[in-house]
Amino acid sequence: MSSLRVNSLDSVNIPFWRWQPFLDYTTQALSIFSLAPYPIKEEFLKKEGTFGPKSDPVNVITRTWACETSKLRQVRAACVEAGKFASVFNFVVNPFHTFELPFFGADFVTLSSGHLIALDFQPALKNDKLHTEKVWEHLLPIHKRWQDSLPDGGSIPEEAKTYFSPGFLWTRLPLGEEGDEIIDDIIKPAYKDYLELYLELVKEAEVIPDERASLLLEGQKNYMRYRSDKDPARGMLTRFYGKVWTEAYIRQVLFDL
Repeated sequence: MSSLRVNSLDSVNIPFWRWQPFLDYTTQALSIFSLAPYPIKEEFLKKEGTFGPKSDPVNVITRTWACETSKLRQVRAACVEAGKFASVFNFVVNPFHTFELPFFGADFVTLSSGHLIALDFQPALKNDKLHTEKVWEHLLPIHKRWQDSLPDGGSIPEEAKTYFSPGFLWTRLPLGEEGDEIIDDIIKPAYKDYLELYLELVKEAEVIPDERASLLLEGQKNYMRYRSDKDPARGMLTRFYGKVWTEAYIRQVLFDL
């Protein structure tokens, strides 16, 4: 098995990719930790193809960047660029279950209909105050600061609500100059605030007792199971690369616990 070189972006620079600045900032912010490569099969590190009519095909590029630290089991970014069809930055941090930490999740998607922006600290144990209370007291002021300046993203499926926090930042933005300005003026600083807070929580996290860790592991597995079963990117990736590769990518890379 092989992996991308940690802290080298040569393999994840994608021509015309809308979300490259977010990945660049992410890898820079993570450099405060000692990073190690996270093992990913070669077939999932880089995938290319074409999509659309033969008369006007679009090149499709998918890259995966991943690493781990002493407290974070898997830190990974799935990066997709498909021209007029889609541009995606999906970034998830999976902490080791031996630390009282939520997941970090960012899903920034550009489609022909507009931009979908989702940003959150996703709890492994939803109604557990020990797991969430101290986190939310720091996250909710940040959420309010930025969400109040954004259009509401609309409703989400009832079953999905279990896996989101009160600090879930969720919006839909139009394509063009208006959307670009909001991304630059609001989404970028909001993302930095969320990530900086999360990394601060990681630095402060201490090992928890085994019994507590076992409970957290079950919660993480439930989260991963739900995410892999309900991944909204499944349809898009299947159209680009076929069902076999897509199912393996979702279950062996994106949500592999």
